[in-house]
Amino acid sequence: MANKKVIFVAIEDERARDLLKGQSLHTDSPFEYIDMSVKEAYTEDWKTKVCTRIRRSHGVIALIGKNSLSSSGQKWEIACAQEEGVPVLGIWAYSDDRTSAGGVTTKAWGWETIANFVDGL
Repeated sequence: MANKKVIFVAIEDERARDLLKGQSLHTDSPFEYIDMSVKEAYTEDWKTKVCTRIRRSHGVIALIGKNSLSSSGQKWEIACAQEEGVPVLGIWAYSDDRTSAGGVTTKAWGWETIANFVDGL
């Protein structure tokens, strides 16, 4: 892949985000991306800052798990991406958790699935 894609990672589970980032750094990874996710909660104007990051991204990967249902921040990040026309891919964060997030097509975590999404952006 010649060009890096800017991907915003919408998360409720930081461990899953770290796993995705770590796996993408392997030399045999089928893609590269720049993680634009929020590492620390913003205290003021966080929605404005996050929406700016989402607008600058080629796509959003939403790591979906049981905590996603109660995460107002992740729900807002997904809604912002959809309103801005930024493509969203839902990925189940864990193989034993098939939580459904309304309005997001969610697929099993796999390199081919993620690579096809990123390459298609």
